[in-house]
Amino acid sequence: MSDGPPLIDRVRLRSNQWRKLRSIVLNLATTDSFYGKKIREWELKVSRLNRVDDFIAQVPFTTKADIQADRVAHPPFGTNLTRAISQYTRFCQTSGTSTGVPMAWVDTPESWDAMLKCWQRVFDAAGLVKGRDRIFFAFSFGPFLGFWTAYEAAAKDYLIIPTGGMSSQARLEAMARYGATVLCCTPTYALRLGELIGSLSGVDRTSLRINKIIVAGETGGSVPEVRKRLEELWQARVFDHHGMTEVGPVSYETEDMPRDLVVMEESYLAEIVDPKTGVEVEDGQHGELILSTLDRTACPLLRYRTGDWVKKKTHRGRLMLEGGILSRVDDMVVVRGVNIYPSAVEAVVRQFPEVVEYMVEQRKVDAMDEIELVVEISGNAAKPLIKRLEAKLKDTFSLRISVRLAEPDSLPRHEFKAKRWRIIPAE
Repeated sequence: MSDGPPLIDRVRLRSNQWRKLRSIVLNLATTDSFYGKKIREWELKVSRLNRVDDFIAQVPFTTKADIQADRVAHPPFGTNLTRAISQYTRFCQTSGTSTGVPMAWVDTPESWDAMLKCWQRVFDAAGLVKGRDRIFFAFSFGPFLGFWTAYEAAAKDYLIIPTGGMSSQARLEAMARYGATVLCCTPTYALRLGELIGSLSGVDRTSLRINKIIVAGETGGSVPEVRKRLEELWQARVFDHHGMTEVGPVSYETEDMPRDLVVMEESYLAEIVDPKTGVEVEDGQHGELILSTLDRTACPLLRYRTGDWVKKKTHRGRLMLEGGILSRVDDMVVVRGVNIYPSAVEAVVRQFPEVVEYMVEQRKVDAMDEIELVVEISGNAAKPLIKRLEAKLKDTFSLRISVRLAEPDSLPRHEFKAKRWRIIPAE
């Protein structure tokens, strides 16, 4: 057994990263694209950039707001393109969960293929066997990049089973009928499907061959309590992965290092910085993940602020995200002086398997933020469970958070990214 990702020569890696970056920046500098204008606005002397450190020191961050402003000024795709629009063949868009406004992204065949190669590394790292494993894609095919790239990458080496439009019941039946060995979906939906195994669906666990679950789209894949619950329900190993529509597939989990994500640095220049100072953090410290695309050159991003809050770890020369994506930088809520992240609340909730679904309601009370947890439960022991849950929340956050019981089937069910944090407007 190995001890994680293969050893890498960082000097050679940095050299290859700079070779790709330099080509991208030189090409952009001569255009009227988004970055061509930025380079002139920054008064950046491209000829004086001689290494990655020069690039980091002299190129400012790009934010989602910058890209959105460009889209508004130049609809519908903006000017962050390096080819004529006639050469673009693929369309995807963001979910819009963080801003409410989805952003469209287009790719050339070359850039699309670069992302498929990244996804193939995700499958390889999870130990999938070409020609043997059958991958079950439990999602509907909308314009979300992650699903399409995962599906098309898998189609090169594995039998793939698409299930767009199927009910959860039909999906479980299809898994059993066609002998699927790998499930690919969001952590939320994997939990939802897992809860149905057995008497609720008529599909017994012994009829299923699922032994690995690859999850993405939410932070839950690296939350210990979520992973534990998934592995209990499915009797299968969970592998986390993360990516973004704006940049593509970014990281993967290996068989030997659960919950730590390896960044694909051959395809991305990654930095982990203090979000306030912009300075790179040390190993073992937390910061915001910053990415520059090296292979998806048809719609490049330079020093893009992902908003992902991570913990830096280096192992065998590789940059890793210890514990996966911990939260979003802007997701933190301060409740009576206590910093609370949605992933931390979920970690508590998932310790109670009786909770079928939940929602956090945030409201202003006397000009201060307060939150309340709303839960649906299975079984009849509602009052004792609520007391136990409130006690666990108080123990975890040193804060009293009330828990309210919801009517059965009254809370939303999620197949894609779950939206479990609701802000209640002030009256």
